[in-house]
Amino acid sequence: MPQILEFKVSENASKRIAHLVSKEKEDKKYLRVAIVSGGCSGMQYTFNLDHAVNSEDIVIEKNGAKVIIDDVSLDFLKGSELDYVEEMIGSYFLIKNPNAAGSCGCGSSFSI
Repeated sequence: MPQILEFKVSENASKRIAHLVSKEKEDKKYLRVAIVSGGCSGMQYTFNLDHAVNSEDIVIEKNGAKVIIDDVSLDFLKGSELDYVEEMIGSYFLIKNPNAAGSCGCGSSFSI
């Protein structure tokens, strides 16, 4: 599948997605990753649980965990990896994006 080469999901991220989806009472079974305008660096990552795959979405599956990305966001995320990080100060999803020229201190927004 060429989509997997464009965007990767780490082992930690797949485990966390599977855990989050298993706790949902609604029929939300995907983690949607998207890029929107905003944040302190100009573009911002968003993460939401979703129940539907749209026609322009790419689905990436790892160990049963499913991530969906729209084709426009995927252009900004080519070569990136979704990871899940656990630190003393908190836990969070992190995008390792080789296309980002700069990012904010918290890592939730970036510039190209």
